[in-house]
Amino acid sequence: MKKQILFFCFAIISFSTIAQNDLPNADLTTIEGKSINLIDATNEDGITIVSLWATWCVPCLKELDAINDVYDEWQEETNVELLAVSVDDSRTIKRVKSLVNGKDWDYTVLLDTNSDLKRALNASSIPLTILVKDGKIVYEHSGYSPGAESELFEKIKELSND
Repeated sequence: MKKQILFFCFAIISFSTIAQNDLPNADLTTIEGKSINLIDATNEDGITIVSLWATWCVPCLKELDAINDVYDEWQEETNVELLAVSVDDSRTIKRVKSLVNGKDWDYTVLLDTNSDLKRALNASSIPLTILVKDGKIVYEHSGYSPGAESELFEKIKELSND
């Protein structure tokens, strides 16, 4: 009996690890209202940062602002692309476009209004930042503290050299 339980636990752990490696096939919306598939939106020639955020999430805004300050240099050095995916719901989604325009963020902003991507990633909290290479999730980080963007960039450089 113990062997069966151990095997069952191992099978669940193995399955969840395998399932989480692939980027979910999720349909999102641009802030202009156009439908786009997440996989199609990723950077085919390198690393894509996918950042789940919301207008009401202060750490999310701080992280995206910090990345925006250095984003041009990151792109020059590593050709990285950032997809900022808002998980705002139907009550707060109307704030996204004006906030993005006010922030003058230089990356693609997508909307996950029904939280399909958030559920597919099993994200229990935001900000959630993942790095994607060749359609695979190669790094994941939840939360934000000042300076975390430097650690993220080091990981991007490491993955770019692979």
